[in-house]
Amino acid sequence: MGRRPKWGRQVHGVLLLNKPAGITANEALQKAKRLFFANRAGHTGALDPLATGVLPVCFGEATKFSQYLLDADKRYRSTFCFGMSTASGDADGDVIETRDASGLTEKAVRKAMASFRGCIKQVPSMYSALKHKGQPLYKLARQGVEVKREARDVEIYEYELLSFTPGAQPRAEVEIHCSKGTYVRSLAEDLGRALGVGAYVDQLHRSAAGPFSDADAVTLEALTEERGEGRAEQLDHHLLPVDAPAAALPKLILPDDSGYYLRQGQPVMDLQVYRIGEEGDMVRLFLESGEFLGVGEITDDGRVAPRRLVSNL
Repeated sequence: MGRRPKWGRQVHGVLLLNKPAGITANEALQKAKRLFFANRAGHTGALDPLATGVLPVCFGEATKFSQYLLDADKRYRSTFCFGMSTASGDADGDVIETRDASGLTEKAVRKAMASFRGCIKQVPSMYSALKHKGQPLYKLARQGVEVKREARDVEIYEYELLSFTPGAQPRAEVEIHCSKGTYVRSLAEDLGRALGVGAYVDQLHRSAAGPFSDADAVTLEALTEERGEGRAEQLDHHLLPVDAPAAALPKLILPDDSGYYLRQGQPVMDLQVYRIGEEGDMVRLFLESGEFLGVGEITDDGRVAPRRLVSNL
């Protein structure tokens, strides 16, 4: 018997999706994959069902470079609610404690937030997608199982209070610029703990992932309406190039003859190398014809070695 053909078409590029609330990042990915009738796709950083905002979806060969977006800084806007703690640290979890926080002031919140800027230690939430012995923590948490989590180093570049509404359960709107691996729900819980009143995330929106912002993102609703009963190809104009996840890396243009040797796994010499980087730096590789080859690494002898190449598109 012959091999069963793969479902879908060959689609290559990056879709900046504005994920709606109420579905998981994977559910949003699958909806986008069906709309584009794509046979291979992956997202670049989970968002909880509660959260909205930028979710870059990589199709085809772009999935080879998704790690660059997974490792990128993120920006969020979030609403924290004080005076209450939930099992999950957000509005979707069961309430486990309530306190009167009517005495909480904007000044106290601002002062407490200051201690969470810079490089901090953060214990990942039990409701995160991190795995323990192959099982996502959130699945264990829903079974009532809690495991020890080691604190991790994360960087909080910006943590600003945008507005504060006092009351028995005060609310604060905050803006956060943080490194990969930061959990906003943990920031809320830790802030509530520092203030002695508890807190949880009521709303969360990712406004940027790496160089991409929500201003350039498209919704599933808009994509569905645009496609209608038509062919998936009519949505392809929304896709960014395959190299978009690695756009922060320097660009190295090589003679077309170099493409053959790189595809054989061989490093190539180029005098431009040390003008754009140094030993160990990663670069995007293009041929003079404009073809994107993939990502390479500068070696100690002034060559560039292939590290992640695309298949012929």
